[in-house]
Amino acid sequence: MEKIDIRSFDLKELSEFICGLSQPKFRAKQIFKWLQSGIEDFSQMTNIPNDLRQVLSEKCYIANVKIVKKFVSKIDGTVKYVYELFDGEYIESVLMKYEHGYTVCISTQVGCRMGCSFCASGLDGLLRNLTASEMLAQITKAQTDNNIRVSNVVMMGMGEPLDNFENSVKFLRLVSCDEGLNIGLRHISLSTSGVVSGIEKLANYNFPITLSISLHAPNDTIRNTMMRVNKKWNVETLLNACRQYQKVTSRRISFEYALIEGVNDSFQCADELAKRLKGIMCHVNLIPANPVKENSFKKPNHDKIMRFKERLIYNGINATVRRTLGADIDASCGQLRRKAKEVLTYDNSL
Repeated sequence: MEKIDIRSFDLKELSEFICGLSQPKFRAKQIFKWLQSGIEDFSQMTNIPNDLRQVLSEKCYIANVKIVKKFVSKIDGTVKYVYELFDGEYIESVLMKYEHGYTVCISTQVGCRMGCSFCASGLDGLLRNLTASEMLAQITKAQTDNNIRVSNVVMMGMGEPLDNFENSVKFLRLVSCDEGLNIGLRHISLSTSGVVSGIEKLANYNFPITLSISLHAPNDTIRNTMMRVNKKWNVETLLNACRQYQKVTSRRISFEYALIEGVNDSFQCADELAKRLKGIMCHVNLIPANPVKENSFKKPNHDKIMRFKERLIYNGINATVRRTLGADIDASCGQLRRKAKEVLTYDNSL
């Protein structure tokens, strides 16, 4: 009998399951709190009767992640984790400390099929989706390993969250649940490479999250060379979806823009980008391109980055330059990758 992923149950689903075992309903809330706390075994549920713990262990499993590598930045204290999953696959996650608290950058897939040329996460393609419980486990493991409480989450690690739509939505509901980790949705950012069908579906949920669009280019000519997804949903189609999303949610959208020397860093690009974004309530997050050994992309010098930012501001677009964290441990944007011994085959067609 295949065991049940009990940690992916929301409280209602768990209550139904527990009542189906002829147990009182209040046990569900007790068990839910234990599952959200990051325990790894049913024996740790000390206020649950032994016979019920035994039944749960026979019927269910608790999804978790195992730390196999841990890198701590000597520059800023950022921590990068390499986690092993139950099936022997690997993902990476990053814990960052800011003045306002701790932020975890979580992965949503094992690998990625988006094929962005500047990102290491998709070099081996997509192996599988992560469950909502495996996303949660990245947060609870970082918390217990550092004895801290995470206050912010960015779904910007390995994978495309909107390519794993149902599990990503379930994760958002679980992580924000009052009886669980209780991380407010306003403290969560979801980053997408531009999966328009997912953006359209996400709008229907009207979650008060921050939607971050990995745009990285002002036009199709440049974006086609950087992001394969643009050949299915081009810049105009993507921005129209953003306008519609904003119309439904009234939420400001963040546009991620990785500055690459000689590719998308000219004043002409800045002017065109500003023109494209006119009328969208937004913020542009400029990211100096991070080095990946598999490509030759380089970041512009500091002066050019600042001039690009100032050009956007001059054109009426709010823009900032993202602070680089974990640079000495390859923990920055676009640098996370799957640490596997073998490359498995998967259908990576869009």
